[in-house]
Amino acid sequence: MYRIVTLTEEYIESLVELENLCFDEPWTKGMFVGDLSSEYTCYFAAIDDDNKVVGYAGMWISVDEGQITNVAVHPDFRRKNIATELLSRLFDVCRKRGLQSITLEVRQSNEKAINLYGKNGFLSVGLRKNYYKNPAENAVLMTKTFND
Repeated sequence: MYRIVTLTEEYIESLVELENLCFDEPWTKGMFVGDLSSEYTCYFAAIDDDNKVVGYAGMWISVDEGQITNVAVHPDFRRKNIATELLSRLFDVCRKRGLQSITLEVRQSNEKAINLYGKNGFLSVGLRKNYYKNPAENAVLMTKTFND
């Protein structure tokens, strides 16, 4: 089981562990601390019964647009709709703040993530050449608009 909470520094060590598990170029503890202290960011986490972060999603807010920073779910907790729930929380914030759209970049080879985002209303709107390093890869730029 898990619960969705607003991500705070209380969970930072567990967050960094998950980040290192899920990404080739993980964010550092310092990067997260800086982001969590900003009024222009929003992060949610899925917390398991042992008070560990098993999933998280975050975004930066700029004027009328959101930019997803990362979405990650522990491999043992995938296919349980955690990512969809986390995205839904970000979408709620977008609507409450009157944002017009939310964007993200995803590795071109990450078909599962591209499908997840597509199912949640994102459309592919472009390609960022050699966006990723380690290994080098293009990013698909995806956007979801809010018309309501």
